[in-house]
Amino acid sequence: MPISASLVKRRGSLLVVDDSRLNRDALSRRLTQKGFLVETAANGADALERLSSGRYDLVMLDVEMPGMSGLEVLSRLRATHSQSELPVIMVTGRTQSRDIVEALGCGANDYVTKPIDFPVAIARINTHLSHKWAMADLHESEERYAAAVRGANDGLWDWNISTNKVYWSPRWKSLLGYEDEEIGNHPEEWLSRIHLDDAKRVKEALSAHLASGAGYYESEHRMLHADGTYRWMRCRGAAVTDGTGRVTRLAGSLADITEAKVADALTGLPNRLLFMDLLDRAIKRSERRRDYVFALLVLGLDRFKVVNQSLGVQSADRLLVSVSRRLQSCLRGTDAVSRDTSGFTLARLGGDEFTVLLDDINDASDAIRVAERLRGALRAPFDVEGQQIFMSATVGITLSTTGYERPEDLLQDAAIALHRAKADGTTAVELFDPAMRERAVSRLQLETDLRNAIDNQELTVAYQPIISLGPRALIGFEALARWHHPTRGHISPSEFIPIAEDTGMIRQIGKIVLTEACRQMANWQRQFGRLAPDVMCVNVSAGQFGQHDLAAEVQAILTETGLDPSKLKLEITESTFVSELGSAETALARLRSMGVEWSIDDFGTGYSSLSYLHRLEANTVKIDRSFIARMGSGDKGSEMVRAIIALALNLGMNVVAEGVETVEQAVELQTLGCENAQGFYFSRPVDLAAADGMITSQPWREETVRIS
Repeated sequence: MPISASLVKRRGSLLVVDDSRLNRDALSRRLTQKGFLVETAANGADALERLSSGRYDLVMLDVEMPGMSGLEVLSRLRATHSQSELPVIMVTGRTQSRDIVEALGCGANDYVTKPIDFPVAIARINTHLSHKWAMADLHESEERYAAAVRGANDGLWDWNISTNKVYWSPRWKSLLGYEDEEIGNHPEEWLSRIHLDDAKRVKEALSAHLASGAGYYESEHRMLHADGTYRWMRCRGAAVTDGTGRVTRLAGSLADITEAKVADALTGLPNRLLFMDLLDRAIKRSERRRDYVFALLVLGLDRFKVVNQSLGVQSADRLLVSVSRRLQSCLRGTDAVSRDTSGFTLARLGGDEFTVLLDDINDASDAIRVAERLRGALRAPFDVEGQQIFMSATVGITLSTTGYERPEDLLQDAAIALHRAKADGTTAVELFDPAMRERAVSRLQLETDLRNAIDNQELTVAYQPIISLGPRALIGFEALARWHHPTRGHISPSEFIPIAEDTGMIRQIGKIVLTEACRQMANWQRQFGRLAPDVMCVNVSAGQFGQHDLAAEVQAILTETGLDPSKLKLEITESTFVSELGSAETALARLRSMGVEWSIDDFGTGYSSLSYLHRLEANTVKIDRSFIARMGSGDKGSEMVRAIIALALNLGMNVVAEGVETVEQAVELQTLGCENAQGFYFSRPVDLAAADGMITSQPWREETVRIS
């Protein structure tokens, strides 16, 4: 970058602070090659001791360090008056903005991310050194100050409060696209160009700084460029006071940070800020041109959460970078877009979701073809640190022909279509229609009502009997959550349980059902003695396995209710223990040591594996109702049931058949060796009073099934 004549002979003295020797040596070597005087520190205490000498011009400070973190070093540095203006550039390996925001709030001047883009780092170092030296020269000589500002990369300014005149450097003016003579010397040259949405915030912060005259002024806001576009600017300044503490001058810098603001830090793709601006422009274009049609695609990676949990954040980030490059390559291909559209913009809005703006399409079929091509591009495996990873994606699409005025609505509807496709499971590409929005609004209302139902204790527990198929007898109950809505009446579990799982409310519901079921089972043991059922079965979701300590929660409930652990059996679906295998093994081992049993629910519908059955040591296998329904239908349904029963018995597990609805099914199950069953043939789930009656009457006891 260009450096002003008064700064040519200066060599910046830098301190590199990093606990990694490899990082220190690599960065020090590169900076030394660029002519800087570099020293290093291995920790925060060493850094503070060295900085007390006052011989450094700039600090490269690592955020993550053992003992004293970079943020703590920064805070102590800023608390030292002699070092309060020393430029500090934070170095972070995280993609999240939390550390960066905290560092800037503590007084950091800038940041770079690992792996360090060295040309960018050099440019930023030079910018801050130039600014530092220019500000120092301001107090020594107006002539030297003027020479420095002409060569600085940032635009520099000096506001004389007494005369209300501002000196804008040539660079300040060029950042906004103007020549030197086109900008006057009044503060309104700055303030009048600030975006309306930012103007109030900027002016209030500026007034507060002028009133106090302490610390530093900094704001990020949009300014109108000469070409009619808005650019993101970072404005920094410091007040100069006289002997009475009155502010006489305010001087600082202006930097164009548009690129950093509109680019995703991980992939380099346009981020949400830029993409929403592009959507807004597309909407306005469609309002001017009736023949202009565009499409928005939202692409969500399938099972990315599993990859993240399995491989870790860094590997998952590398996968996202690889995905973004492959999607870009697909869209840039000669045959990928050109026949369907006149252009595209690929962006990452965060997480595992990417968006594509397709310009000037003919109709929905163009967008669907591009969506399928994008999905096809992901089919080949990705290599992440020597490991093959297979990915797939689901796509939601919305068209400008639906009629939009705001980009937020366009994005929301595409996201609704994406969610619909993921929930449906039968299609990977879904085109938005207004009925989806109505369903989404209805679902949101149901989610709100469910939260209120939990808070107001409106959920109840129903009990479905489990029957022995030999001598017909009640052996236990399965506890099931039920919800009677105050205006809609009975809400099916198939409707509210998925919402609870998506929102995390399933943990609260699971605890409510488990507590009530254990309390009732303990009451039955005391009330009915030998007639009481042997076991209470309660479903456990993946959300409950993911909680901090399921076993401890179960132990606390057993202690509270006084229930013998051997009377409780937890039911877990195959997909649950596969997706949470690590936590499942740990929790189930502790539960077994307590005396609590468990069963595999809906067996045969998930990721059945003999290794899982062996590792997790289930007590019971519950055959899914879909297999029971196919028995005797001629499609080998009975053979599947026979195989599951034989497998379970050979592994020392007992068997329960779900969804038994006819006497023929009950007879055949008994013939095949199934021990127990539940279903509408015996009873639907009932309330507490009906369950009490079943225990005392045992309506199945006299029923005899003859096997010929």
